[in-house]
Amino acid sequence: MTIRLENVGRRVDGAMHLSGIDLVLEPGRLYVLFGRTHAGKTSLLRVLAGLDRPSEGRMTENGADLAAVPVPSRNVAFVYQQFVNYPSFSVGENIAAPLRRRGLSAEEISRRVTDVARRVQLESFLDRLPGQLSGGQQQRLAIARALAREASLMLFDEPLVNLDYKLREGLREELRGLFRQGRQIVVYATTEPEEALQMGGTTIVLHEGRVVQQGPAQEIYRKPQSALVASIFSEPPMNLVPARIEADRLRIGTLSIPRPAHIPAGLQGECRIGLQPHRVRHAESPGAIRLEGEMLLAEVDGSSTFAHFTAAGHPWVARIEGVHALHPGTAFAGHVDPRDLYVFAADGALVAPAATGGPVHG
Repeated sequence: MTIRLENVGRRVDGAMHLSGIDLVLEPGRLYVLFGRTHAGKTSLLRVLAGLDRPSEGRMTENGADLAAVPVPSRNVAFVYQQFVNYPSFSVGENIAAPLRRRGLSAEEISRRVTDVARRVQLESFLDRLPGQLSGGQQQRLAIARALAREASLMLFDEPLVNLDYKLREGLREELRGLFRQGRQIVVYATTEPEEALQMGGTTIVLHEGRVVQQGPAQEIYRKPQSALVASIFSEPPMNLVPARIEADRLRIGTLSIPRPAHIPAGLQGECRIGLQPHRVRHAESPGAIRLEGEMLLAEVDGSSTFAHFTAAGHPWVARIEGVHALHPGTAFAGHVDPRDLYVFAADGALVAPAATGGPVHG
């Protein structure tokens, strides 16, 4: 089946939750719905599931209007942030519950339960109660129940957000493998840029209820169509500072440098410069721009240090690999390859992407 959303909007008590959504969702594909909290991800998932009706626009399946199809008749599975399992049912009974409601034979139910439990690594826990499982295993169980239904549309609303880092990493990789095996439409919502990059598939970036960009995650990361997308599809957010392009110079606050070669000829005037935090290097390198200033704050995040500092009259953040002792009030110098600079017009539209490739970081 192919699902189409045409100018879909949703309003609740006059407040706009979704507006002008145009999407085509095809079977056998993974779609990662990315956006900050309150961007409209859950609202869109609920509309796709049929739990909420669009206030405007159309949603069709293979050309037929989905608005007329009652929820129980839709072949949809929905996995929430909080894993929802039947506490008095065993693992096997939890997986079998939606299959029994559909009236499948005992043989077919047994086959699906065994197959799905194996795929999510719960085959040795079929007789246990959910309360006897770890958090990661309980979320696997919720996912297994959705997989067992063999639904044509599978919706995941930040299913890993309440798990610890190690569990998230392992289960995310398992989900990617499971999604590759199926022919369902899978829509997976997340607030984390790094998770969107790791999941692959097609990423749909939502902001304030609107789709602001869609495409492969790495393409969006490397070539955001606007300063807005650049700022939200990066953790920490992309550095965005006012600048001015002149005939042969680029002025960033108090800093003046030769005009980088990748800025289009004829482009002049006020703009904003974008710089991904992991492109600010702590070590000097030939030909680099030197951003010299003062440390404001250092945050350690796993194996990286986020260095917040001021330079050229503006605040910046650098993502530096490793754990570094950087103290507020001390001198700090970041070094930037001019080819790593993005240029956005005054209205926020991208006019010059960075000219370098290299590894992607969320």
